[in-house]
Amino acid sequence: MNIYVGNLPYNVKDADLRETFSRFGEVSQVTVIMDRLTGESKGFGFVEMSSNSQADAAIKGLNGTDLNGRNITVNQAKPKSDSSSRGKRF
Repeated sequence: MNIYVGNLPYNVKDADLRETFSRFGEVSQVTVIMDRLTGESKGFGFVEMSSNSQADAAIKGLNGTDLNGRNITVNQAKPKSDSSSRGKRF
């Protein structure tokens, strides 16, 4: 399951998220989203857990908790919407 993590402190790196989420199970992949131009964090990222039960435990255990001075938002990632059809008239 893919997990969205928001309101991240800008100094948080992939390794920090991996360590935080690994308390709840096996972390398959971690990505802190970075700005392409500046190389700085955009303040959110994604964590993929190896099972849905571990992901649910991480969401329940971490949502609203403090990470380096900020209360993070943790929930199930929603699929990216198809923005290519927005604004087009048929």
